[in-house]
Amino acid sequence: MVLLWLGISSFALAAGRGATPARPNILFILTDDQGWPTLGSYGSTRVPTPNLDRLAAEGIRFTDAYVMPQCTPTRAALLTGQHTARNGMWHVIPWYGYPWSRMAESPFVESLPPTTFTLAKGLRAAGYATACLGKWHLSGNEDGGYVGLKPGAAAKFGFDHSPALPDPKYHQTGDKGVDWLTAQAMDFMERQQSHPWFIYLAHHTIHGPVVAPADLVAKYRGRGAPEAGEHNAAYLAAIEHLDRSIGRLLGKVDELNLRERTVVVFLSDNGGIHVAYDNQPERTADAGFKLQIGRREFDNAPLRAGKGSHYEGGIRVPCIVRWPGTVNPGVVDSTPVHVVDWLPTLFEIAAAKVAPGHIVDGVSLVPLLRGGPLPQRALHWYLPFYELLWGATPAAVIREGDYKLIEFFGDWFDHDGRYVPGHRIELFNLRDDLGERRNLAFEQPERAAKLRAGLRAWMKSIPVPVPGSNPRYDPARELRVSREKPVD
Repeated sequence: MVLLWLGISSFALAAGRGATPARPNILFILTDDQGWPTLGSYGSTRVPTPNLDRLAAEGIRFTDAYVMPQCTPTRAALLTGQHTARNGMWHVIPWYGYPWSRMAESPFVESLPPTTFTLAKGLRAAGYATACLGKWHLSGNEDGGYVGLKPGAAAKFGFDHSPALPDPKYHQTGDKGVDWLTAQAMDFMERQQSHPWFIYLAHHTIHGPVVAPADLVAKYRGRGAPEAGEHNAAYLAAIEHLDRSIGRLLGKVDELNLRERTVVVFLSDNGGIHVAYDNQPERTADAGFKLQIGRREFDNAPLRAGKGSHYEGGIRVPCIVRWPGTVNPGVVDSTPVHVVDWLPTLFEIAAAKVAPGHIVDGVSLVPLLRGGPLPQRALHWYLPFYELLWGATPAAVIREGDYKLIEFFGDWFDHDGRYVPGHRIELFNLRDDLGERRNLAFEQPERAAKLRAGLRAWMKSIPVPVPGSNPRYDPARELRVSREKPVD
């Protein structure tokens, strides 16, 4: 539902911010590369996550929460409430691509324009104090970059506050900035008690390089975790350290007597890294290609694959919401929800308005949070690019009910990592086959055709192009990644 924008003068805004808050504060925690099965409440037994498990016990836990398969696209969809097909940021920035591959990659937006209407702009206009803490990864210019939004550019995107970084590489050492970002969030809470606040806390953990406090790493090493590879000691330690920081945040909310007036949302930006491949696939004896495993980090079972993938391990993530007095404790909800839903959800909670002309693709989840249903709808993804680190080729995805369809437009990798030219449709029943092992496209051709037609109709409605053959296709350089843009 698109609401009307109400202009608020700086005087009125200041007056509104000086009033006693009638609407809840919003603490939105976004973690990085944290897979669906990393929390105890989602079935993990490898790492204790008591604070996030307690948050789930006190609120609602979504089993079928979806995001985009990588960092930049999820953040763009979250802050705009738009599919990346609409805002154009479906690719990680800065630019890189596969200019000589079989299929042509669609051009993408390389920095979020400051004129874009955002979640923070709407909340700020509604009287909220707004803070952007941590990873930005939506600009590659004077406004900021991967590691953060520059303080001087914060207001351009609707934020009152974005702190100067303690060190340009703070996210690569120590505890990856977890303690510093947690302290920043708690300080902002303390300083903004006279009016409602919105904190967008975007942790760098557990994106690589994975680092964690030495004592915790030693703890897991002592329990037999390997130094490197799948379920290594640093990776497990980073998850526990992050969970402890959540406990500190929730403790500060309680200390300030804000529990009943604060909505807490926990979400990851994409699935965890199960397997990362080498950038350059190996040539096989028959002149084909085969992906080569570079590293392993965490098994996303029962989900298939991981970060960057079109399969569930890449796009289904943990998601928890606590809203005392509205969300009943201990609810587990299997309704499919999408990252584009958070802007309209938080706007309904905050009585914020959408700017005229800004299309919102998501729907408010407030009915679910209040214990009711949502009308059934299809969820969509537009992924018109190659990303061989994760075995991805140009594709689009639709989920409707229990069924999910993936359309690979011109090439794909099989389950063994072998490159296969040609169009392909995959259809899965997620209720019966969560691991996406059985392709039903040939067994249920009518259902597959209907879902594919719905997917194509959605693409046309945006509109976005169907990826086609690449006029620059060069078999000698096929599947070779480049940071040099091709020139016509």
